[in-house]
Amino acid sequence: MDATRFLIVLTTAGSAESASLLARGLVERRLAACVNIVDSIRSIYRWQGEIADENELLLVIKTQAALFDRVREAIRELHDYDVPEVIAIPIADGDPDYLGWVSSCVTDD
Repeated sequence: MDATRFLIVLTTAGSAESASLLARGLVERRLAACVNIVDSIRSIYRWQGEIADENELLLVIKTQAALFDRVREAIRELHDYDVPEVIAIPIADGDPDYLGWVSSCVTDD
């Protein structure tokens, strides 16, 4: 299994409800095999000329690289942020059985 066909996509959410909506939406649409929700991260960032300091949740999304555009579109559609974080990190290597499972859970139709 060629691990480079797979991605980790990161996004954040401002509430558990929003994170759950995003995660379920991506899995239900078969755009992600799994989404981990990491609770209670602190984000300090510049937004509209001000420094923001917010508690957020991190979503770690496992998918195929071929689906990235659709994942990004779905995150934009489902997200309540004006400009949601959508960052793709290529997977250099991984367990073939796990990557096979990811592949079986997502669709590229």
